[in-house]
Amino acid sequence: MSDIVPNDRKPAMIAALAGGWVADAASLGLHWLYDSQRILEVGGQSPEFLPPKAEYFTGGFGYFAHEGKQAGDISHYGAATGVLSDSLLANEGTLNIRDYQRRFRAFFGPGGQWQGYIDNPTRVTLANLHTIEQTAIEQAQASTTAELTDKQKRILVQKVLPYTRCLSGEQLADPVTRAISLTYQEPEIQKAGVHLAEAIDRQLLLESGADDMQLPAVSKLPPLVASYCGSDKLMEVTEAAVRVTNHNDDAVAWAKCAARLLDHLFRGDPLSVAFDGATPEAPDPDNLNKARSGSNLNAVGAGDTFGRTCYLHEAMPVIFHILSHAGSYTEAVRANIQCGGDSCGRAWVIGPAMAAIHGVGGEHGIPLGWLARVTNAPAILTDIESLVGSQ
Repeated sequence: MSDIVPNDRKPAMIAALAGGWVADAASLGLHWLYDSQRILEVGGQSPEFLPPKAEYFTGGFGYFAHEGKQAGDISHYGAATGVLSDSLLANEGTLNIRDYQRRFRAFFGPGGQWQGYIDNPTRVTLANLHTIEQTAIEQAQASTTAELTDKQKRILVQKVLPYTRCLSGEQLADPVTRAISLTYQEPEIQKAGVHLAEAIDRQLLLESGADDMQLPAVSKLPPLVASYCGSDKLMEVTEAAVRVTNHNDDAVAWAKCAARLLDHLFRGDPLSVAFDGATPEAPDPDNLNKARSGSNLNAVGAGDTFGRTCYLHEAMPVIFHILSHAGSYTEAVRANIQCGGDSCGRAWVIGPAMAAIHGVGGEHGIPLGWLARVTNAPAILTDIESLVGSQ
């Protein structure tokens, strides 16, 4: 918020958010290839921004999920981060869960913009949002006292749903009445339709996520942390946002750990202070402390020790190890890719953290050439500047 974060930290926050997009796109080509030796064979010492190809996954264990994507494209993690960013931008930097849910459903659901892999939390969240809506309709219909035929009830539901999916509260009455009046001029039917819309609206649940403790819980956090940087509401909004897609207590705890880490770094605190502030939020602080030990960067070894999959209890120690030992943004992103597994998911903490520390350009920051390689980079960077500038 503008009264908490000094203006001289805003360039670092802009760099940090850009760092997430760049790290995600850089990792896409070898995402979910678990064989570190195969990664070395394919990518060598510069494995970033490779075009996703199924042939990379032959001869090594992995899952090729990004058919049709090009070098520079983002993963489904980046797409979900973009949805939350759009919601924050539309609400002047404030988290509006209903707006976020609507945008998430519209973007990833049938007829939406996303073309690509759908992960388990997204798939289950979409199903849950549909179920929540159907339950709300049934409860709203049961509360309606007007004498309506079955046909009228069906038509009223069809009339009101486009509005309950994009409006709330007092916003509903006028457009719903106008929509119903195109078919029914009777005031009592119009009134029943407004009641139906408002009753549906009240029944829609805010906690729509899957019982899932994987990386989608934390990958969306950088724009949210930027919007609430330094605020005493950060942990509250972190939990609320996470439960939209990951309704799981461990996922929330790991997300609070990641949010606390990024919040410290966005405000300019040293990495050691950020680690110390974030670690107590974690379900497994011992592994985070273990990951910070030693003097050498060995991301492959960290993957061997803690795991490379999408689960947060594996990913977060690997993230802490890389952040503890990498000396630059480039080194951290390359180490994350070389570790293997869910590199795109981990990128959304590693990239923003390293960019918050090292900025853009120079020996240690985000390479300028990498920024230019991200698909739709101008639009992404414009949105980042708008989001941070509104704080």
